[in-house]
Amino acid sequence: MKNIVITGSTRGIGLAMAKEFLESGCNVTLSGRGEELSQSTKDEVVAFKSQYVYIPCNVQEKSELQELWDASVQKWGKIDIWINNAGQNAPHAFSYDTEEKYVSDIVATNITGIIYGSQIAAKGMLAQKHGAVYSMEGLGSNNMIQVKTILYGTTKRALTYFMKGLAKELDGTGVIAGRLSPGMMLTDFITKSPDGKVATIESNERFKKMFNVLADKPETVAAFLVPRILSNTKNDKQIAWLTNAKATVRFITMPFSKRKLL
Repeated sequence: MKNIVITGSTRGIGLAMAKEFLESGCNVTLSGRGEELSQSTKDEVVAFKSQYVYIPCNVQEKSELQELWDASVQKWGKIDIWINNAGQNAPHAFSYDTEEKYVSDIVATNITGIIYGSQIAAKGMLAQKHGAVYSMEGLGSNNMIQVKTILYGTTKRALTYFMKGLAKELDGTGVIAGRLSPGMMLTDFITKSPDGKVATIESNERFKKMFNVLADKPETVAAFLVPRILSNTKNDKQIAWLTNAKATVRFITMPFSKRKLL
């Protein structure tokens, strides 16, 4: 039985992975900015009351990430896998039109937050002489540039660079670092803007067409990622759901497909 910590795990892919880990018999620390879990999230994990704990954490604050580690260790005894999943998007707009608060928030969460989380997890795991640190990649990690999303893409490219570098620093220590590449998913990142309003990107017919070909539900992606996370022992491993080969097959079969997520 492994002990897992997932930041940003109250909804979306974070929650979907948490449920997969729980169903695999793992203990899981759920985390988010709220003081407590929403009732809807509690209902989704109600069958695993003895296997999970919820600890509030704003990943922009290193002290809160340290508290997340400490409380999780106190609860489970050790941490085998730490996943930096918490992420922030920005309005679908040109970078030069994006307000300062959104720029600050996306950098503080997607870059500073994963650096802080990785620092704390790596130090703790080095002390216990084992463990795995993963971070969630996204649009931009592969250098793809899509206008009006370049702030998000910039943070994800930085994340990939950092995690590959961290893997080199940890080489031979017994602690490994890796990246999770989920591809496109139907989550709040797509359907809502950072202020909770309906995202205008949904009205883009070209985007919707591509999204319906390439995207998946978080539950589908989590069912693929989690067994591979649990079995992986390789440092600097990228566990990728939407590979180039898979994307090519989907485009080829697009005329015959009835996939519709948006």
